[in-house]
Amino acid sequence: AHIAKRLGATLVIDLYDNFESFAVTRIPGMTSAFRRALRCADGITCVSHPLAQYVRETSSSKAPIEVIENAVPEGVFYPMDRTNCRRELGLPQDGIFIGMAGAISKSRSIETLFRAFEILSRERSDVHLVLAGACDKGLRLPKNSRVHYLGMLPMSKVPVFLSSLNVSVICNRETAFGKYCFPQKFYEGVACGVPVVAAATGSMLELLKDKPGNLFEPENVDHLVATLSRQIANPITLTLEVPTWSILGKRLEDFFQVCIKK
Repeated sequence: AHIAKRLGATLVIDLYDNFESFAVTRIPGMTSAFRRALRCADGITCVSHPLAQYVRETSSSKAPIEVIENAVPEGVFYPMDRTNCRRELGLPQDGIFIGMAGAISKSRSIETLFRAFEILSRERSDVHLVLAGACDKGLRLPKNSRVHYLGMLPMSKVPVFLSSLNVSVICNRETAFGKYCFPQKFYEGVACGVPVVAAATGSMLELLKDKPGNLFEPENVDHLVATLSRQIANPITLTLEVPTWSILGKRLEDFFQVCIKK
């Protein structure tokens, strides 16, 4: 913000998360400096509507705010044959696969999914848990032959992973991060035609308010078990319009023009 002022340049600040939830804000004065920078902006972009509302309430910024959520690249995420996808990933052909790709982290309440799987695995012999992504150091995965951890996958394999599932799960917590983020894997799963269940917080609670069968209470193991059981019995594929990065890029371009003309 200081440099933009010295140069006389238009300043647009992009908030792809609630930065005030990051550890760096523990440095004294950092949050107040961040909010002063927001007040200097000619425009602000936010990754979710809850984050945009939070910025309006806390920063006193008078700048226009544009919500630009996450999206998918064109031609990459689409429904694929489940049998072929499982074969490509070296997974068993038979069974009900629930899983997630992304940060396998306590901060996202991944242990809620672990405990839900353990309950389901005792009730059903055909349920598998499939995981991909960076795993917290020291985090213990459930000890079960039907747990499959695929590690870090290249981007080209992510749609294959999602298409191998019966249900894709998005875990989160009701925290300063979880309430304001927009999970990247949500639209990716929808684009692949896979039933998605998400923790009912922030943008997911807002976007799926009319789809309660696709939501579960954050950190509530029993509610996640019930939600997964319903999805296994009667899968609900979300029929939402999935934005692409090129579409959002055009919206960002238009917003830049608005900010420049201020």
